[in-house]
Amino acid sequence: MIRIYKNIKGRDWIFVAICVVFIVCQVQLNLKLPDYMSEITTLVQTEGSEMSDVLSAGGKMLLCALGSFASSVIVGFFASRIAAGFSMNVRDKVYTKVMSFSDEQMNKFSIASLITRSTNDITQLQMFTAMGLEVLISAPITAVLAIIKISNKSWQWTLLTGCVVAFIVIILVFVMVFAIPRFRKIQGLTDRINLVTRENLTGLLVVRAYNAEEYQENKFDEANQNLTKTQLQANLAMSVMSPGMNLAMNGLSLGIYWIGATLISNVALTSAAAVAERIGIFSDMVVFVSYAMQVVMAFMMLIMIFIMLPRVAVSARRINEVLDTDLTIKDGKASDDNKNMVGEIEFKNVSFRYTGESGDVIKNITFSAHKGETVALIGATGSGKSTIISLIPRTYDATGGEVLVDGINVKDYTQKALRKKIGYVPQKAFLFSGTVEENIGYGEDEIDKDNIKKAIEIAQAKEFVETEDVGYNGYVSQSGSNFSGGQKQRLSIARAIAKNPEILIFDDSFSALDYKTDRTLRTALKNETNDITTIIVAQRIGTIKDADRILVIDEGEIVGNGTHDELMRNCDVYKQIAYSQLSKEELGI
Repeated sequence: MIRIYKNIKGRDWIFVAICVVFIVCQVQLNLKLPDYMSEITTLVQTEGSEMSDVLSAGGKMLLCALGSFASSVIVGFFASRIAAGFSMNVRDKVYTKVMSFSDEQMNKFSIASLITRSTNDITQLQMFTAMGLEVLISAPITAVLAIIKISNKSWQWTLLTGCVVAFIVIILVFVMVFAIPRFRKIQGLTDRINLVTRENLTGLLVVRAYNAEEYQENKFDEANQNLTKTQLQANLAMSVMSPGMNLAMNGLSLGIYWIGATLISNVALTSAAAVAERIGIFSDMVVFVSYAMQVVMAFMMLIMIFIMLPRVAVSARRINEVLDTDLTIKDGKASDDNKNMVGEIEFKNVSFRYTGESGDVIKNITFSAHKGETVALIGATGSGKSTIISLIPRTYDATGGEVLVDGINVKDYTQKALRKKIGYVPQKAFLFSGTVEENIGYGEDEIDKDNIKKAIEIAQAKEFVETEDVGYNGYVSQSGSNFSGGQKQRLSIARAIAKNPEILIFDDSFSALDYKTDRTLRTALKNETNDITTIIVAQRIGTIKDADRILVIDEGEIVGNGTHDELMRNCDVYKQIAYSQLSKEELGI
């Protein structure tokens, strides 16, 4: 857990030093109060004492209280700044690290868990830092100094205080033993409830379409009950804290007064010295009560922090898991464009397997795509088409062979330089909340409106964008839920075109379009982007018939490579796909 605090920046360490200085001042001032209280008690009970002496001691007491108050405010201010700055740094590092994860690493943690780690877990650390900074410094200092001051008052009172402290420690050990395992489970169960809630909300249309509201409610109830049960068990173990501490404090006060009364009654009033001794014992008793309460309060504050510690330790471990994860996709050094080769793609005997799997998902993939060519990939579902194209922008890294872009291995590029060359349209269209214009110009420092208009026109999105209801400044809701599937797909295609890339990759991106729009869009693409290398993954023969070259993928291998006519003559797998979708007349046979 301590490792997480290396994320406190240099300036914040200065604030930590300031906090330490003012915490020490606050402790010293608090420990002065009982001394002045004892002085006032003695003056009040002593004959011949001047009122001015009492007021002087009271004034000093008031100044100590005000000084302690001011120190507390200053410490609270700087502690809050330190905690806020620390959590901001950690949140930034976690977000940056997660953004660098490969798809495989994202799946390993799960999106729901990463959201919990980036929000709830960091909030736990922030609260602990703000509260713990003061307590973890002031409580031990207060306890040690107060014990030193009371140790020479009376061995009976000192023994009593020691017994009460031992009782508090026993309660603390009990709470830690029973609460820590439960708190460890709570964060995992929070991940689970976030996952169920996220699935339910994002898939609400499917849930309603299948009348599965009750099924989803049962899933949520199960996750909710598991979390509630664990929280109740943890809180039950902690419930002994409050009555236990009240018992300790009240028992200590009662014991001190009882011992004090016994000591006073044992002094016979036989002389002036005896009277003075009684006054001294009474004064010591008042002081001892104050110091003993400060000792107990110091331990109480420590216990409050220890109550938070188990959950915070779990949160710190979960955050460190993210920060300590080695990236599988690492930056190379190449960033300059190769002017002699633009839009060139080459696969050399490429293989890929997922971590922990025994066999390759794709095997011995070898092909090339030259500038301005359109290369299409087709095959059965699960044959490995999307995996092959994901190796170009390095969503995954090939485990064997080489993937070259412009004659350079993609692993040698910086990710920014590589992806700057590529316009990628995923299978599932995704839009960000904002405006249409912001979505099309996404990722660009300056939005070129003319370029956006041209991209929208090529993507056949002009017909619904340039309307009164939408417009270029029209609002796009989260995930583009206020647009139809076909509209979202066309806007995603426009976003890739507006980037003016060397390479365009379409991962089954035409499936949501009707046949007419599909053909019109591909014709516009061919005419307007004829110098861009295009890679298309498709399920429909009609989408790829006119490609310069078609690769037929079956069980991770290329089983056919050629034009539509060539494959119809010599590739059985391609012919089976073609005959299952189109008639002989449509195929021109």
